[in-house]
Amino acid sequence: MDNLKVYIITGISGSGKTTVVQAFEDASFYCIDNMPMELVPKVLELPFKDHPQVKGAAFVMDLRSKTFIKNFVSGISALEEMGITPTILFLEADTKTLVKRYSQTRRHHPLDSKNRLLDSIRSEQQTMQSIRQVAHHIIDTSNYNVHQLKSVILDMILDRKASVNLMKINILSFGYKYGIPLDADLVMDLRFLANPYFVPELKPLDGESEAVKSYVLANPETTRFLDKYYDLIDYLIPMYKKENKAYLTLALGCTGGRHRSVAIARAVFERLVQNGLNPSIMHRDIDRDNKEL
Repeated sequence: MDNLKVYIITGISGSGKTTVVQAFEDASFYCIDNMPMELVPKVLELPFKDHPQVKGAAFVMDLRSKTFIKNFVSGISALEEMGITPTILFLEADTKTLVKRYSQTRRHHPLDSKNRLLDSIRSEQQTMQSIRQVAHHIIDTSNYNVHQLKSVILDMILDRKASVNLMKINILSFGYKYGIPLDADLVMDLRFLANPYFVPELKPLDGESEAVKSYVLANPETTRFLDKYYDLIDYLIPMYKKENKAYLTLALGCTGGRHRSVAIARAVFERLVQNGLNPSIMHRDIDRDNKEL
């Protein structure tokens, strides 16, 4: 149980607990929704150490469980006896926002028993006061959209570098003659660069060869382009991360996808690695011409 991070996510219905647990899942936490407090110690006896990719555990619990209030304090005590001090996140929102969210989702309130929605919300707010008082973090989600709330949670549970690396960045080279990739987010046309295809000794090689890379990257126009392109992606990647984009594909294309796009894609890949990111790289069409001969 050493160093196992355990979070209890609770709060008012409609305040965003589902969004929060999704953020924990993205951060490689083992998550269970609508978890009875009395079962948490049993779950934490599972061999989490055998799965180093699991960063911790997060449990969503609230008044959907009829024994939640009754068993909460004793459940926390049981965890502490196991050497675990869980971090309690309490989510809430103002009444007006909660009413609006229920209207939009058309969900029933868990305390709904022929009461008006407003009465059910107020009853839950009062009932949950004892839990709110012992929470480590109280998060008012009234003014957050889904992406903003996820960002708040990820910044809370991860360092900034790890949070950025949750977004999967793929560098993709391609040939325009074979079409623009369907999953491309940012497409850059490299057909303005000098083409190694027309250099006899370079034509049979590809952009991963040192000769082609030197030819492409030594071009002053390439240097100017890369300076501007690096400025662009250095600005955009954190912005995409802020919006919790899961995947970002930077597509770089030339005519056949064999020379210029491959060399530039490799240069961009190495730059992102140097910046502490963990991109992947794929050359979609690098051998396409040869295969079709």
